[in-house]
Amino acid sequence: MTEKPPIPPSPTEDDYVRQVAAAEPPPLLSETDPFALFHEWLKEALDKEPNDANAMALATADADGLPDVRMVLLKDVDPEGFVFYTNLGSAKGRELAANPQAALLFHWKSLRRQVRVRGTVSAVTDAEADAYFATRARPAQLGAWASEQSRTLPDRLALEKRIAEFGLKFGLGKVPRPPHWSGFRVTPQVIEFWRDRPFRLHERLVFDRAEGGWTTRRLYP
Repeated sequence: MTEKPPIPPSPTEDDYVRQVAAAEPPPLLSETDPFALFHEWLKEALDKEPNDANAMALATADADGLPDVRMVLLKDVDPEGFVFYTNLGSAKGRELAANPQAALLFHWKSLRRQVRVRGTVSAVTDAEADAYFATRARPAQLGAWASEQSRTLPDRLALEKRIAEFGLKFGLGKVPRPPHWSGFRVTPQVIEFWRDRPFRLHERLVFDRAEGGWTTRRLYP
C-alpha cells in the first residue's frame, strides 16, 4: 500500500502566539484604489518570491460548465484589466471564445497574500499582441508557431521536428506573430485582497466595480 504524502498539521496555539509576537499588526488595507494596491503587492512579490511572481491561476469553464484551471503569466496590468497571452486554439483559448468570463488567483506564498479577480474577458488588439510577441526570445517565438497547444502530441520528436521546420522557414529573418496566437484581457468586476492573520482571522477586502468607480466591503475570514 502506498503511503499517504505527509500533510502539515494545523498550527498550534503556541505557533500562532509566536507568529503574533514576531510581527507587528499591519494597518488595515487601503480602500482607495485596487490597482494601486495590486501594484504595491506585485512589487513586493517581485522582490521576495523565488520565481514567477507574476504567475496566476486562470479559471475558465468548458461547454458543459466544468471548471478548468491552469497557471499562466501576467504580462500587463492597468485599470482596464489583467493581460496574458496564449495559443487561441488551446483549451483556454477555445473556452474563453465560447464563454468570455474568467477568474484569476495570485498566491504569493512568501508574503502570505492572495488576490482574487473575477470578470469579463476580451481580446487584446493586434498591435498589443504584436508588440508583446516581438519581445519574446526567438526560440519562444518559433515555439508559438510549432506548438498545437492542448492537442495530442504523438511524441517529443514531433514537436522538435516542427520547431526545426519553422526555424528553417523563417531563417535569420524576423519571426512574425502567428495568427493563432494572441492575448486576452480580464476586466475585473470584483477584486479581493486577502492577507494572512494569526488564528485564521485573515483580512479580506473586496472591491466591486460600480458606476464611475469602485465600492468596497470587508468579509469575515
